[in-house]
Amino acid sequence: MSRAAAAPLPAASKTAGQENFPVASLLLPKHKRATIMAYYHFARHADDVADSPSLTPEEKVAGLDALDRGLHGTETGPALALAEDYRRAVNGESAMIEHASQLLHAFRRDSVRDYCEDWADLMSYCRYSAAPVGRFLLDLHGESHDTFAPSDALCAALQVLNHLQDCGKDYRELRRVYIPRDWLQAQGLTIQVLEGGFSPRELRQVLDRMLDATDGLIELARPLPGMVKDLRMRLQCAVTVRVAEQLSAKLRRGDPLAERVKLSKLDYAGVFLVGLWRGLTA
Repeated sequence: MSRAAAAPLPAASKTAGQENFPVASLLLPKHKRATIMAYYHFARHADDVADSPSLTPEEKVAGLDALDRGLHGTETGPALALAEDYRRAVNGESAMIEHASQLLHAFRRDSVRDYCEDWADLMSYCRYSAAPVGRFLLDLHGESHDTFAPSDALCAALQVLNHLQDCGKDYRELRRVYIPRDWLQAQGLTIQVLEGGFSPRELRQVLDRMLDATDGLIELARPLPGMVKDLRMRLQCAVTVRVAEQLSAKLRRGDPLAERVKLSKLDYAGVFLVGLWRGLTA
């Protein structure tokens, strides 16, 4: 067995409360929250394997492959406990297992590749790193797969916004860059610009270009609440769209190299109220 697969479960690098979006929100039915948390803990652990500074790329991929086997019930062991927990939470249902398994494609990529070539490359990454999360939630609530396209757009938007928030940290700690390389090159920049404590004008133009594209994703996501039949899930979707809108606006005003740009408690209060109103009137 690989070192990654045999190693004990590490402490999670991030908790549910530190995410941009509400995980297992009180808006969602109580009886579904345990399944949502099982999915979250599996995803967080897999992400931590991909980000581990003590594992080689080969060991990371081997560990992620073992997690995939744990999801599908073909391997067991202490290091696969979170995969097994999720499998039990969804009663081994193949479609729900796939929503977790697809995340591993993105984490395998993170294990061996540290850049995005262009915007299309970044969207391909988001197809596996973000879209499965929305699809999981929608399937869990029995929603039509017609909701998948706007959900994919919303999840991609949230993923890009998170990459922008953490662009300096990701480069310093992981040497990983999610800003499209061709957009940096078009401004005469190299990835070393992310070492600085502020964004020069050329980098600001790249960040704004990413926000322009992200706002296009948010626009594609806006019909989502009106397509969701379950009231509580509809409210959750409306609140999440509002989170993306507000975070994008904050990143236009703030500099993610100078500080971590995030929503305040007051921002979240406004997001919640606007999201509730939109969800109820969708």
